[in-house]
Amino acid sequence: MSTVDDSKYILEDHNYGKNGVKILHLVRNGLVHIVKELEVSTRLTLSTQKDYMQGDNSDIIATDSQKNTVYLLAKKYGIKSPEDFGILLCNHFMSKYDHVLKVSIRVEELMWNRVNYGDHANVKLHNHAFIHTPICTRSASVVLKKYEKYPVVISGIKNLRVLKTTKSSFVNFINDEYRTLPDADDRIFSTIVDCSWIFCANPQIDYDKAWELVKYCILQNFAGDLDQGIPSPSVQNTLYITEKDIMEKIQEINSIEMTLPNKHYISVDFSKFKSLVRDDEQNVYLPLDMPSGVIYAKLDRKNITNKL
Repeated sequence: MSTVDDSKYILEDHNYGKNGVKILHLVRNGLVHIVKELEVSTRLTLSTQKDYMQGDNSDIIATDSQKNTVYLLAKKYGIKSPEDFGILLCNHFMSKYDHVLKVSIRVEELMWNRVNYGDHANVKLHNHAFIHTPICTRSASVVLKKYEKYPVVISGIKNLRVLKTTKSSFVNFINDEYRTLPDADDRIFSTIVDCSWIFCANPQIDYDKAWELVKYCILQNFAGDLDQGIPSPSVQNTLYITEKDIMEKIQEINSIEMTLPNKHYISVDFSKFKSLVRDDEQNVYLPLDMPSGVIYAKLDRKNITNKL
C-alpha cells in the first residue's frame, strides 16, 4: 500500500471501459435480410475515485458487464444506426447507475452492401447476400454527462480515399528562396478524407441519411459533374466549399472538421530514354507516400458553441 500523501495530487480525469466489442446484428424480414456490423467501445466516468485511490472496487461496473450490455441492448432494441445505438447505450448506463457521471460511446461500422447483378440501368439487389465494401469507415461518438438533457453526437467518415486525374491545379503560391515546387496547371489530385461533424442538441434527423448525404457532398465537391468534373484551385478551397455545402444541406450540423492529406503521384522521368519512348505516349506516375502535405479546416456556425 502506498504511503504517499494523496492531498498533493489531483486525479484530473479518469474513465474505464471495454474496447472492441464486435457485433453483427441481423434482421430477417421475410426474404429480405438486413445486417449491421459494429465495433463498440464504452467508457464510464464514476462519481467516486476510490477504485483508483483506495483499491475499493465496490462501485465498479465491470468491463465484462459493459460488453454484455452492448449485446443485450442490441438484442432487445435492435440497431438503427451507429448514432442511435450510441445514444441508447449512453441513456442506459446513465439511468441504470446513479454514480455514473459521464458515458462515452465510440462506434465504428464495417460497411456491407448487397450483392447486385445487372447493368447500371437495371440493378437488382440480393435479398440476403452481401459484399464487404471498405471504401471508408463510418464512425460515431456519443457523450452524455450527468444532469445534461441531451448527449453530444459526433459522426464521422474515415479513410475515404479518392483520386481524380485532371481539373486540379496549384499556382501562384509564394515564390521565395525556399521554393522548388513549380506551378501546376493540371495535376493528379488524390487524398484520404477524414471528416467528423457535431450535431445540434437532440436533432430530429435520420442519422443514416445524414451520413450518406455528407459522403455525397464530399464526392460531389471533389469530383463534380460526371462528364466535365469540377475545378480545384487548391486542396484548401475544395475542403472549404465541401464543408460549407454540407452545413448548407444539413442544418442540424453545428460544426464540421476535415483533414485532407496530399497523396502525391509524381511523373516518372523518361528523359534518358528518348530512343525508347515518346512524350505523347501513355503517362506513368510514381505513387509517393511520404512526405506529404496535409490540409485541415474546421467550420462552425456563427454564435453556436459545442463543447464536450
